[in-house]
Amino acid sequence: MSDAAQPTAAEVRAAVEAVKTALDRHLAAVERRTGEDDQAVYEAFNELAAAAETYDELLYDRYDEVTPFEIPGAEDSLPPYAGPGEPSAVSVLIRRDYSVAEPQRLLAQAQRVEAAEYEDVEGLNDDAATVPRALGVLFGEFEPDEIASRHKEFGLEEGDSTLWVTAADEPADPGEWLEAPFDEVDPERVLCRFDVSAVFDEDEDADHEDDGIDEDALDELDADDELDGDDELDGDDLEPLDAER
Repeated sequence: MSDAAQPTAAEVRAAVEAVKTALDRHLAAVERRTGEDDQAVYEAFNELAAAAETYDELLYDRYDEVTPFEIPGAEDSLPPYAGPGEPSAVSVLIRRDYSVAEPQRLLAQAQRVEAAEYEDVEGLNDDAATVPRALGVLFGEFEPDEIASRHKEFGLEEGDSTLWVTAADEPADPGEWLEAPFDEVDPERVLCRFDVSAVFDEDEDADHEDDGIDEDALDELDADDELDGDDELDGDDLEPLDAER
């Protein structure tokens, strides 16, 4: 930015005064809150965020300095709840991401499920043992929550996950949304949302680097406590996975 385009010191001062005013308004709105979804609190929050962002930009442009504020983007927040006050139905939308960390373990577990299902078949066709087919077998046999709790056992590694609970006036008709289950989500009807991501743990991981704990020693202890992967897959004394849903 050229010197001619830089904000003046007076503009920076006016911006910081706007932040102070917005802080007072936000606190007053919080003190008068009438419920979890108070519109005045939501508006005061947005005004404070906008004022802080403007001040941050002007401060940087004028003095090449930054603030410690982290302004959440619009895409990271939900609008205020505008659904029914007493919803008679809810929809739960869940997304969980996995990476296939151990394909051979995944294939072996899927073959066990098929062997237990078709006990009269002597051996399975290895030519048909593919990762997509194995995923179809396991996710068709086990509930998503069980997959989540046993993902390592199935050769999977957890990624990000999110859960949204949305309110409805009445339950949807059977089969109404199955072709496009996530296309008609109204953000204003989201009651609550829970996100899990590795990026949220980065700061915590950094804090643990200097805490005096020998991470290598912990890894060795964990390794001693876990079953050897090959033994678990090839041992003769193992029972098939519980196929009950």
